Amino acid sequence: MIQLNFSSLISEPSKAIQARPVSSKVSPWLATILYPLGRHVVLPSFFGRLEVIGQEHLLQDESPLILAPTHRSRWDALVVPYVAGRDITGRHLRFMVSADEVKGIQGWFIRRFGGFPVDPQHPGISSLRHSVEILQARETLVIFPEGNIFRDRELHPLKPGLARLALQAESSQPNLGLKIIPIHISYSNPVPHWGCDVTVQIGTPIRAAHYRNGPTKQEATRLMADLTAALSQLGQRGSVLDS
Repeated sequence: MIQLNFSSLISEPSKAIQARPVSSKVSPWLATILYPLGRHVVLPSFFGRLEVIGQEHLLQDESPLILAPTHRSRWDALVVPYVAGRDITGRHLRFMVSADEVKGIQGWFIRRFGGFPVDPQHPGISSLRHSVEILQARETLVIFPEGNIFRDRELHPLKPGLARLALQAESSQPNLGLKIIPIHISYSNPVPHWGCDVTVQIGTPIRAAHYRNGPTKQEATRLMADLTAALSQLGQRGSVLDS
């Protein structure tokens, strides 16, 4: 569902076409019906074992969060709220979603479950501004940093826009305390089918404030290197658990 080339969000603002303000919301009545349905019926009925490791990393304080999951299936869009949604953290999730996905009946639902559209190639400044506003309000933003769904179980290069967004948000408000949460999602089958298992590992938070001591570009590169290492380590740990 969320397949973004996020690298140009900040690095190429001159190419962004500004069309209209971007906003997102979660429909209270839909969330009341469909979130419990997904949590208690859809996911438990479809998957065999759904194991979550490290959920305590989401519950430490009220800091704004960027969730950075690996992307292996469209099921990820349901699995992430299962492990980190309002039932767990007390906060609804907001998702960056490719503009092509926010159309028709699918788009109607996405917009009412916290999704907001972003042009994958040339994200507009309004998308960046809205993302920063979400974090300033101490909410939770989900960005799949690999940018696409990859079924080969390998960690693919992460898009640098996540780090640039995180650093811009952190610098926009004193003592914001933004954290990036690495999340590794793995399915027992590359193409998830009925009865397959899911393992979700949530890593130690990465604090954006620790990357504000040098030039932004260098610090963003360092942050992405640390996020890559964290996701890679979670993946290796998952391989041991599955063996």
